[in-house]
Amino acid sequence: MFTGIIEERGEVLSWERAGDAGRITVRGPLAVSDARHGDSISVSGVCLTVVDRGDDWFAADVMGVTIAMSTIGETAPGDTVNLERAAAVGDRLGGHIVQGHIDGTSTVLSVVPEEGWTVVRFSLDAEHAPLVARKGSIAVDGVSLTVSAVGDDWFEVSLIPETMTATTLGALAPGDRVNIETDILARHALRMRELEENK
Repeated sequence: MFTGIIEERGEVLSWERAGDAGRITVRGPLAVSDARHGDSISVSGVCLTVVDRGDDWFAADVMGVTIAMSTIGETAPGDTVNLERAAAVGDRLGGHIVQGHIDGTSTVLSVVPEEGWTVVRFSLDAEHAPLVARKGSIAVDGVSLTVSAVGDDWFEVSLIPETMTATTLGALAPGDRVNIETDILARHALRMRELEENK
């Protein structure tokens, strides 16, 4: 489990495909400072398991379903990714509960700088629209954010300067794709409603 508070920006060192799977190697000195084999690290919102590590890097295997549902398969050496170690019991929950089990991807529709913040609008497909609410939580590339506005097929977030500089979100431009994870509470509420309606 994660909180969506990014600890550092890492660099993709290699991405090796093997059939419908692959292995990604990422430089992240803080992320691996106390990492052990089998630990979880969020890479731009995708929960990955450490299978190998060095002093400032780690490697993780990526399944085909993860490649299909996320942007991780589009990364290349030199790309920057958001990194967060799994939350420790007893830590402050500065963001919201993020599983690292993304729902899919979204496309940046617009980036509008305002005085003191930047408004970014993303596409929202029909499947995930019921799970996104104004003032609700959403993780974009692993970053815990509050939805500032929402429509039938889009949602917006307002990014403070700290988020723009501390994460990869500051480099977003229209047309870019990002990983999204909707709020786990919204997912469970929708599932319970579906079960009730199907009785």
